[in-house]
Parts: sequence; C-alpha cells; structure tokens
Amino acid sequence: MTKRDYYEVLGVDKNASPEEIKKAYRKLARQYHPDVNTGDKDTAEKFKEVKEAYDVLSDSQKRSQYDQFGHAATEGFAGGDHGFGDFGFGDFEDIFESFFGGGFRPRRSGGPQRGSDLRYDVIISFEEAAFGKTLNVEIPRMEKCSKCQGSGAEPGSSQETCPQCKGSGEIRYSQSTAFGRFINVKACDRCRGEGTITPDPCTECRGQGRIKQTKEIEVKIPAGVEHGSRLRVSGEGESGVKGGPPGDLYVIISVRPHEVFKRRGDDVYCEVPISFVKAALGGELTVPTLDGQAKIKIPEGTQTDTYFRLKAKGVHRLRGMGRGDQHIKVVVQVPQKLNTKQKELLREFAHESGEDMSKIDEKSIFGKFKNAFGGSKG
Repeated sequence: MTKRDYYEVLGVDKNASPEEIKKAYRKLARQYHPDVNTGDKDTAEKFKEVKEAYDVLSDSQKRSQYDQFGHAATEGFAGGDHGFGDFGFGDFEDIFESFFGGGFRPRRSGGPQRGSDLRYDVIISFEEAAFGKTLNVEIPRMEKCSKCQGSGAEPGSSQETCPQCKGSGEIRYSQSTAFGRFINVKACDRCRGEGTITPDPCTECRGQGRIKQTKEIEVKIPAGVEHGSRLRVSGEGESGVKGGPPGDLYVIISVRPHEVFKRRGDDVYCEVPISFVKAALGGELTVPTLDGQAKIKIPEGTQTDTYFRLKAKGVHRLRGMGRGDQHIKVVVQVPQKLNTKQKELLREFAHESGEDMSKIDEKSIFGKFKNAFGGSKG
C-alpha cells in the first residue's frame, strides 16, 4: 500500500514550523484517538498514520532526511507499533489533558496548605476616617486545634502509612487495550490522597486538626483612609493545614457621610450661612472644623458663595506628612420676613444710596439686555 505524504497527512505546508506541526498533530490525534472512537478500525488506522507522520516531522534530523529521500529514508525509524507505547510522556499527557480536561496524575493533598483569607466589613465615622482609630473586632475563623496541635491525631497516638496506597496517596489501575496497556492513576479513596491515615483521631477536632473559634483582633485604622479602603492584616486569616501558613484578614472600610463636611481628597469642604448685614459690614464668623470651632475674618462687602481657606484643617494625608485644608463657602442669607421698622430702615438705606426702589430692578435687567445685544439701534 502506497503511503501518503507526511505533510499531506498532517495537513501542513512543507515549510511549516515545529509549532504548526505540533498543533496540527494534536488536533488530528484528538479526532482519531482510539479512546474517542472505540471499535472504529478506520479511525484507528488514521491515528497510526497521523502518529507516524508526526514522529518523523517533529524530529529535525528525521524530517531533513525525509525531505531529501522521501519514505525511503523512514524505513529505519518509522515502523513498529504505534500504540500508546510510542508516545513520549509529554505528548501523551498533552492529549490526555485535551480529552479529559485535567492533569495526567492526581495531585497529592497531604502537604501543607495555606489558610483561607477572611474579610471583615467595618463602618466608621467621618472623624474616625480623618484621624484614625484602633478597633477591637471579633473574627470567627478556623484555628489550629490546641489539643492535637494541628496533627488531627489524639495526643499519644500518631498517623500511620495508608495500607491501601502504601503512602503514595494514589492508586494505579492497569487496562489492556488493542493499542497497548493504559495506566489509570487516581487519588487513594481511603486516605484521600494524603498517604497517611489517623487510626485514633483527636476527639476535640475530630481529626481535622482545626476547630472553629472566635478571636478578638486589634485593627489599627490609619488616619486618612477613604470610603472603600481595604486594609490587610497579615497572618490573621484562617489557620493553615498541616503546618501551612495562615491566611490574611482584609478589613473593608465604609465611612458614614457627615452632616456638615464633605471630603475631596485630603481637603474638607463645608457651607456656612452668614447674614447680609455681616456680609456687608464684615466682622468675625465662627465656623465648625474637624478640630472644633474656629473664627475667620469676613471682609466688608463679601458676596455669597465666597470661599475662605483654613490651612491644615483638613484630613491627615494617608501617604504623606501633614493635613489637607478646609474650604468654607459662605452663603449670604436674605431675611424672608421683615417687620415695619426693618423695612423702613432698608428703604432709608436705599434712599441714602441713591437707589430708586421702583426702578432698581428694571434698570439692572435692561442694562444686561443692552450689553448682550450691543447697545440700542441707531
């Protein structure tokens, strides 16, 4: 029977790279593998053909001789049984993973394992976020059993080698097929892949080596944290297994909104009402700050929405020195109810200022229109 060209078998060009050849081979091997096409002789023959072509083209020396002499060059190295025995371990493992989606050997679970990380949510006030705070929180977590010290065995007893797997943690099953012998490996069901068993388990933790406990932990919240900040407390998660390191504790910060202050970065903002008399005449104004009350000077003729700054009265900088500033916006309040005497005084003030109360509004409005449209028409 005439053999097909190896490049044609794999469906690649003669100038194909080793990566392209391997990719084509894996695709065809998955398609024609005997375990996928049980009892189909045609696919079994195609699988042999694909494997033979790959054996030659994947080897640079064999490929060079094949390119020069064709199939005549392969008689010395391309024959024989092309069942499982011809697979290199790496190739066979690649195909096994393609079929079954996992590794070729079961993973031992008997070694040390790191403990799980834990999360704790805490709500703090605006001031606590600005200046920092130390909290004592109670964390339920898995702790190393104090009775057996994490071994899982009753004190005075010890773990023994699993008699079923002889300490290997795995069981091998041999299956013979028409294409060779297939070795199946799985975790030992008696020791669960650990290789050891505990004949006399600890009565406190029931052989688990850990028990559920609640521990009080001191958490230092640094000054300057923001809403949504995440703090890591190293080593305060759950205890590790079989001597593994503990996990970490992550504290998630939520900051309650403040009735007066708002924060932008490290600066603090607030609004303070001011009477129109003080805005006009000026004077001192008492304002709230994170440190208590403070006084600022209001100059004569201050307009509404004017900002004043108090240096270093903001939030402590989380990653730096010093504090931000506080920005105070004054809002001039116009009284809504005036008695007769107050109204008369205001009219007198307007008269002294040369204002015509009947025309003051329309003068300002029509003046704006005049400026907007470039003056009156000529």
